[in-house]
Amino acid sequence: MLLAGAVGGLVSYSAVKWTERESETPASTASTSPNLVKQVYYEHGSGPVDFTRAAERSMPAVVHIKASESPQTAAQRYRRTNPFHFFFGEEFHFFFQDEIRPRSGTGSGVIYTTDGYILTNNHVIEFADDYTITLHDGREFKARLVGADVSTDMAVLKIDATNLPAIELGNSDAVRVGEWVLAVGNPFDLTSTVTAGIVSAKSRDINIIRRGAPIESFIQTDAAVNPGNSGGALVDVNGRLIGINTAIATPTGTFAGYSFAIPVNLAKRIADDLIKYGRYRRVYMGVDIATLDGHLANQLGINFVPGVWVKNVDPKGSAARAGVRPNDIIVKINGRPVTSVPELQEMVARSQVGETISLGIVREGKERTLQVTLRSLGE
Repeated sequence: MLLAGAVGGLVSYSAVKWTERESETPASTASTSPNLVKQVYYEHGSGPVDFTRAAERSMPAVVHIKASESPQTAAQRYRRTNPFHFFFGEEFHFFFQDEIRPRSGTGSGVIYTTDGYILTNNHVIEFADDYTITLHDGREFKARLVGADVSTDMAVLKIDATNLPAIELGNSDAVRVGEWVLAVGNPFDLTSTVTAGIVSAKSRDINIIRRGAPIESFIQTDAAVNPGNSGGALVDVNGRLIGINTAIATPTGTFAGYSFAIPVNLAKRIADDLIKYGRYRRVYMGVDIATLDGHLANQLGINFVPGVWVKNVDPKGSAARAGVRPNDIIVKINGRPVTSVPELQEMVARSQVGETISLGIVREGKERTLQVTLRSLGE
C-alpha cells in the first residue's frame, strides 16, 4: 500500500509539472522571439507611435479659409462666360440666376510667418475676391491675396496680425518613403482635423495641374485627405511642415487611398517669390524632356542610364546657352542624382534666376559636367 501510494504521488506530481511546462512554453517563446514584435519609438513619444506632440505643435498653425465671390465679381464672370449676354443683354439674367449667384468654398491654410502670411493652394482661392481666415483659437480675420501661381497651385494670403503661431519648416528632401506623417486641415468644414499615414512615394506626377507649364513633384501619402484639406499641412512626427496638401486620387470625390502634397522646399521657394514680387519668378531651362526607362532606351537604341533624356533644346533657354544638346541624358543636379522628370522639374523650380547650377550629363556614353546659369523666359 505504501509503495502504491508513493508511485501514485510521483505520477500525479509529474503530470502537474508537465502541464505547467506546456502552458508556459508559448508565452515564453513569444516573449523571446526577435521576429514576432518590433516596437519603434519616435523622439519624445510615449509609445510605439505617438502623434500627440506633432499634433500639438502643428494644429495652432493651420487655419480655416472661407473664400467667397462678391456679387460684382459674379456678374463680371457671367458677362464674360455667357454668350447670351452679348446678344440679348441684361433682360436674360432671369434665366441664368444660378450662374450669377456668387460662389463660395472652404479650404485650409498654413501660417507661414508670425506677421500673417498664410500658405494655401491656388485652387482654394482663385475664383474669389473675399477671404475670411479663422485661426485655431477661433479669431477671424479678413485677408488679402498677395500672389498666386497656377503652374504649381500655390497661393499666399495676408492677414493683419502679429505674434501668430507660425509653423516650423522641415526638409522635404530628407523625407523618406515609409515615414509616418500627419495631415492637418479642415475637411468638410471640420476645423483642426488630424489624420495619420505614411509617405507612400516621392516625386509623383499625377497630371492634375492643367494650366501654365505645370510642376508636379508631389509627396504621396495614405493619410486621409478630403475636400477642405486643400492648402493644409502635411507634417512629420515632430510637427514640422514637409508639404502642402493639394490633391487626392479618387473615383468618388472623397478620400480613397492616396493623397498628394507639394514638398515644402518647393512651396517655400514659390511663397518667398510671391511675397517679394507678387509672382513666381520661374527659371527657364528650355528643354523638352522625358524620363529615361528601359523601354525608351530600347526605342532610342542607347544604353540605359537612370536619368532624364533631352529630346529638344530651345536655343533661347538656359540649358542651350550652357551647351546642353538633344539626346543628352541629365543624371545629376549639383551632384544629386536625378532619375525622373518630376525630380528634375522640382530641383530646377527651386532655383532662382541668376543662380548657377551644376548639371551632370551623359553624352555618347561619357559623363561630363556643365555649369548652367539660370535665366527667366525672355531674358
